[in-house]
Amino acid sequence: MTDVTSSTLADFLLPTGFECPRPSAVLREGSAMLEAGRYAWRAAGERRARRATPYAGRAASRHGDPVILVPGFLAGDGTLSLMARALRAQGFRTYRSQIHANIGCTLNAAAQLETRLESIAMRRGSRVQIVGHSLGGMLARGIAVRRPDLVSNIVTMGSPMLAPGAHHRSLAASVDLLVRLSRAGVPGLMSEECVAGACARQSFSESRQPVPAGIGFTAVYSRRDGIVDWRACVDPEAEAVEVTASHLGMAFDPRVIDVVTGALLRTSDVSAVEVDRGKSA
Repeated sequence: MTDVTSSTLADFLLPTGFECPRPSAVLREGSAMLEAGRYAWRAAGERRARRATPYAGRAASRHGDPVILVPGFLAGDGTLSLMARALRAQGFRTYRSQIHANIGCTLNAAAQLETRLESIAMRRGSRVQIVGHSLGGMLARGIAVRRPDLVSNIVTMGSPMLAPGAHHRSLAASVDLLVRLSRAGVPGLMSEECVAGACARQSFSESRQPVPAGIGFTAVYSRRDGIVDWRACVDPEAEAVEVTASHLGMAFDPRVIDVVTGALLRTSDVSAVEVDRGKSA
């Protein structure tokens, strides 16, 4: 069977030791329905608990650094709305990336996200934590390398940073379609330069550079991932955390949200200590 990725993606995006999931692997993504149901069940329980709590005791205490959520390939901010809602309930101040559909040039998306981070950091007077799903996590890692002054922590979910080309053939077909449309003159789409040229090489290079000191890094992965090779998501620089979820379900499975919350809280606690030390100095 011909590998769909070979017609579009550069070879360096699929290093030796990684591979694209088998065609049947996508069937694992069917568990996303169960994971969505798990979210709904927990949300219903939390609503009941809130109604039983006096109004004065309902407000969650605010945590330190703000959090921006970045969607994956072909997705927009709406795909992370359930996670954002859960994080807000825990006291985090969340922000959208303002990416409506992650289908354009990766470098352009990174530049847009960097501008968004600058705005949030200026408004809040602090660095920002980034939660990125799939491609969104790869964008987060690259920005952390370039702009450590803006980023305090990154949490990636199913992000194949070690091998961006290690993805399911259905995703490869989507990339190929975008490239074809770009060649035909449709603006704002991922071009051949983004998947096989200097743009792709720069993005991949940035995702492999060391994460600067002082920036937290948690990589969430799942062996049940039916879209990308889970091994490509385990960055040696990160604290790797395994979950049992589909690739799509990582965006809303409450068990993954718990992992993300824990990673964000650790950085918030460190930031709070640093602020206290600064005030007492």
